[in-house]
Amino acid sequence: MENFVVSARKYRPSNFKSVVGQQHITTTLKNAIKNNHLAQAFLFCGPRGVGKTTCARILAKTINCENLTADFEACNTCDSCKAFNTNSSFNVHELDAASNNSVEDIRNLVDQVRYAPQKGNYKIYIIDEVHMLSNQAFNAFLKTLEEPPKYAIFILATTEKHKIIPTILSRCQIFDFNRIQIKDIADHLKYIASEETITFEEEALRLIATKADGALRDALSIFDLIVTYSAGRKLTYEETIANLHILDYDYYFKVTDALLEESISKVLLVFDEILKKGFDGQNFIVGLSEHFRDLMVCKDPTTITLLQVSESAQQRYKEQAAQTSLTFLLSALNICNQCDIHYKASKNQRLHVELALMKLAKLPHAITLAALAQEETKKKA
Repeated sequence: MENFVVSARKYRPSNFKSVVGQQHITTTLKNAIKNNHLAQAFLFCGPRGVGKTTCARILAKTINCENLTADFEACNTCDSCKAFNTNSSFNVHELDAASNNSVEDIRNLVDQVRYAPQKGNYKIYIIDEVHMLSNQAFNAFLKTLEEPPKYAIFILATTEKHKIIPTILSRCQIFDFNRIQIKDIADHLKYIASEETITFEEEALRLIATKADGALRDALSIFDLIVTYSAGRKLTYEETIANLHILDYDYYFKVTDALLEESISKVLLVFDEILKKGFDGQNFIVGLSEHFRDLMVCKDPTTITLLQVSESAQQRYKEQAAQTSLTFLLSALNICNQCDIHYKASKNQRLHVELALMKLAKLPHAITLAALAQEETKKKA
């Protein structure tokens, strides 16, 4: 039986152009290689799963490549690239600072730096999770980082830049990695699904991308989970929300329709159904706030790009946004926000949410009365 390789490893980028959502980083690094302006110490920082270690490895492979391509990518055919791809390169050293964080570990690294590469131009030292180094280890590393030999390049990677001492930061060229956009993650998942001959619903991929919160590695882990969960090689929206225990946005449309009808009974029945499915009241109220925010975004054509949903769902949002007033949405957001803030302190949390829903159901009537009162005041004036 062939061993299963998780998508995060199987589809790990091997060159700069295959890196997802970090064009500002890859373009700068390629230009540095092209113009021979390589710094001797790099610091890659950003959230988890956005490509820091991947970019460090690609950079390490590319600067030692013996025949770069026309667009300054590694060729993957020379001896140096082959050695790197098989993890047998003597010029690339990876250190996990989480488990090698003592002064002794850094001294061993500094001792290695003294020896020039036997083949190739550079020796590259990738130190992952560098914020885990102790203060003594950082201090032992300072002098080498400031004046390394010409052939040595250090690439440090961290998720917590604020934990790194300023004297280290000042010696590095700092690259800040972004959270990856939902659209970029969804497009990458589409590519993987087509490569693996998996049929999918776009809404399911969009949901996985949203759940990943900007981390591509998390998105790929969720993708593998849902594919394993599905009986056939297919990815459906229904199976995705069931497996990830996410509340279907269809409920938020139902709740908003009931609120616009001023039907307290309908709203409470939908909320009861949601609770019976095992969802938490606070998660529901947070989701409802996000729904109102998305409806508000649809009110103006210039902000509709902020709506991170599929085209079919976008049409549905537009239709419901046309039925709601901006005053209703702003007031509803305020009520939901207050409900969320005081949820934990409430002794009867179900009643706390239900009270907020009752207030929301009476909002359209209150807005109409306020408008009439304003008109009467104008007439008297």
